[in-house]
Amino acid sequence: MADERHEDHSLSSKEFKFVCEYVHTKTGILLNESKREMVYRRFSRIIRERKLNSFSDYCHLLQTKPDEEENYFINAITTNLTSFFREKHHFDYLQAHEIPKILSQQKKSREQKKSIRIWSSACSTGEEPYSIAVTLLESMEAQLQEWDVKILATDIDSNVLAKAAEGIYDQSRIDDLPKEIQQRYFIKGTGSNSKNIKVSKKLRDLITFKQLNLLHDWPMTGLFDVIFCRNVIIYFDKPTQQELFARYYEYIKPGGLLILGHSENLGAYQKYFSNGGRTIFRKPEVCDQVAAG
Repeated sequence: MADERHEDHSLSSKEFKFVCEYVHTKTGILLNESKREMVYRRFSRIIRERKLNSFSDYCHLLQTKPDEEENYFINAITTNLTSFFREKHHFDYLQAHEIPKILSQQKKSREQKKSIRIWSSACSTGEEPYSIAVTLLESMEAQLQEWDVKILATDIDSNVLAKAAEGIYDQSRIDDLPKEIQQRYFIKGTGSNSKNIKVSKKLRDLITFKQLNLLHDWPMTGLFDVIFCRNVIIYFDKPTQQELFARYYEYIKPGGLLILGHSENLGAYQKYFSNGGRTIFRKPEVCDQVAAG
């Protein structure tokens, strides 16, 4: 591949195109020219870690040893930006409206087993599912023994999932949370870990972390009361977005919620949902058959 070097490393148009096509093929994530600087920074780190001389060398490595390099490359290149209670209005809505609604409906139900299922489908380093767990406990901890409550947290990146499952963060990550929330759900480290915090066991017990590529098969068998799909849809092209919305629709209980990120929308799939708030969408209680895609 052409070098076009003017510094130690420069990313040629051919190499950038290769990376974009590789990422899109493997993950469905759409990278364009606006992401070139981000790709350059992360690609530079990759070739330093692999002790290679050029971007071209690594492109060749991906082509010749895909089984060895694919997972490492996808982990390094995909975006993972998150925080506790990011877009707080979503969690406020859960606590004020959705969780009381679920509790009320199931109290009236004749079914013996009362359950809540929530899916964080692009959970990154775990702040989102832990925020969901805090919201659930704040809303229903006194009733928790009567309920089967589970949060599924998935991501394509095995590295961030490992961090999420560990549940250890820098103290600064929770500085903006109310002191009572910090004290109730986070344990401050001591000694050499004095600048770290760990999420409490009662939060971790609610969550199952699993690696999942959204473009591959979804092994879940049950339906969800709420699905979080925030700030990931924007990385897919429009046809892929519509395919994913169709799949999410099938995995949401009638009357359940799909929650997107602040800059995302359902596009043509909006007609199958009603608005529940800012980027909060409700599946009808009685659902018509909808076409995939």
